[in-house]
Amino acid sequence: MEILRGIAVSPGIAIAEAIVLDAEDYRIPQRTVAPADVEHQAEILERAFAASVAELDRQRDGWSNELGQHTADIFNWHLGVLSTPQLRTQIKGLIQESRFSAAYATSLAMRRFQRRFKKIDDPALAERVRDVRDIERRLLRHILGETREDLAHLSRPVVLITHELTPSVAASLSSSKVVGVAIDVGGPASHTSILLRAMGLPSVVGVTDLSSHVSGGDMIIVDGVNDIVIIAPDAATLKQYRDQQNRYKKIRQELTGLRELPAESHDGVEFKLLANVEFPSEAAHCIEQGGDGIGLYRTEFLYLQGRGDPTEDEQYEAYREVISNMAGRPVTIRTFDLGADKYTQDKSVEREPNPMLGLRSIRYSLQRLDMFKVQLRAVLRAATEGEVRLMFPLIISLMEFRQAKMVLHDAMEDLEDEGIPFNHDIEVGIMVETPAAAIQCRDFAREVGFVSIGTNDLVQYLLAVDRGNEKVSRFYSSAHPSVLRVIHDVIKTCRKAGISCSLCGEMAGQPLYTMLLAGLGLRQFSMGPHDIPEVKKLLRMCKIKQMERVAKRALTFETERQVVNYLRAQTRKLLPDDPI
Repeated sequence: MEILRGIAVSPGIAIAEAIVLDAEDYRIPQRTVAPADVEHQAEILERAFAASVAELDRQRDGWSNELGQHTADIFNWHLGVLSTPQLRTQIKGLIQESRFSAAYATSLAMRRFQRRFKKIDDPALAERVRDVRDIERRLLRHILGETREDLAHLSRPVVLITHELTPSVAASLSSSKVVGVAIDVGGPASHTSILLRAMGLPSVVGVTDLSSHVSGGDMIIVDGVNDIVIIAPDAATLKQYRDQQNRYKKIRQELTGLRELPAESHDGVEFKLLANVEFPSEAAHCIEQGGDGIGLYRTEFLYLQGRGDPTEDEQYEAYREVISNMAGRPVTIRTFDLGADKYTQDKSVEREPNPMLGLRSIRYSLQRLDMFKVQLRAVLRAATEGEVRLMFPLIISLMEFRQAKMVLHDAMEDLEDEGIPFNHDIEVGIMVETPAAAIQCRDFAREVGFVSIGTNDLVQYLLAVDRGNEKVSRFYSSAHPSVLRVIHDVIKTCRKAGISCSLCGEMAGQPLYTMLLAGLGLRQFSMGPHDIPEVKKLLRMCKIKQMERVAKRALTFETERQVVNYLRAQTRKLLPDDPI
């Protein structure tokens, strides 16, 4: 049994066999075989080695003719590894002694091989890890042939293990049998982490070198409460975690009883608990969890499905489906937040050195007016179906907001000329997720219809911490005193201006911050649908004066640690059995 520590980004416990995405574009279908099949597996292994060597010989000869012998010599190292008798003997021994399948034995042996190279101090030799991974993929391809499966066609529950996970791949997990995720890299507020949390998949990121410790088929426990991943747990640990898993499910079931109850404090102050969604199908989940509407529809995932740019009609149908499913509840549609780690880095001609500070979000839309206007037309058309608001992300200046409004008015004029019905009076607001917008909030409040505080990016930019980088994740904290003061200022400014203010970052769905935010004056929270019941439970247990006292005290602290310790103590008084 091996225990590795990371950063929990989505609570819960997942227990299942592993699929290692970066070593397999497919799943190892079986870990062990019947005694009668052992020799057959050994024969499969021999054929895979022979086929891999022949393939490498052909590739080496081809490169030699085209680019010269020096380039072709790269393949000689791969051939040398495959020709080493010890490696083949080791893999065959795993098959014969442990009755492992040829695929599992190969993956296990190659993972051990990788770890040996990672311990070498010589950077040149340490780089050979990539070559070892390539050899592993080649052997597995010849072993498994056409039996490989992608994530969309898994036959039973798995825990996904990978070095990194893009938001586009993460988006595909909702329709797969993946029950938990563990990743080598990443931070708690990366776009991938946000997606995993939204889907309710127990997940731990920043588990350094995890993917080189795990082979497909290993039993894995992902503990999304205590920040750990357990490889090959023993029987006692497995039983302990299955019991915890059942207790966690029971707590979640008890929360379903709150669905029909209003979101209000113990003394009757009303709140709106809204949902953040990526896909039209999640609208139903919002209602199931007792949500009052959708506070953030992340539309960019229409672009991350891998089917090319969505047309106006495709977007219109997606927006209309969400609005229809919400059955009269409000829906806030955010325009595309493309860029950074979403879309543009893979498709841009020139990669940006610092994409988080580069061409992303509203900046990207204003440079792609053709794309932007198509989206605005689709939103305006769909907005005739219900209560819809439009929101522009990552705004830093009034000029930028006015430019976006001009494009919106152009879209309105075009639809008017074409005789296409649309919502003429759609309410338009902004996300406050930059220090610039927060500081100038009083000026924005005179022109916008509403404000939504996007703490995921706001924290990142206030603290100068890349929210997707596990190396600095300890510095990323919504409890930093500067963050609390900025949020408080924005809420007060909006209240004085008479415009609504919501908070739609991950902070909104964390019970640790519920009393604080309510005490600061926030009345609209927008979060992952599965977070709604617990936040509602906490709000209903507190009186508003009590929460205001908590917020007032929290604002006096000088360090993030003091804030967290105080909020945790206050929350545990009310929810002693919940992991905070």
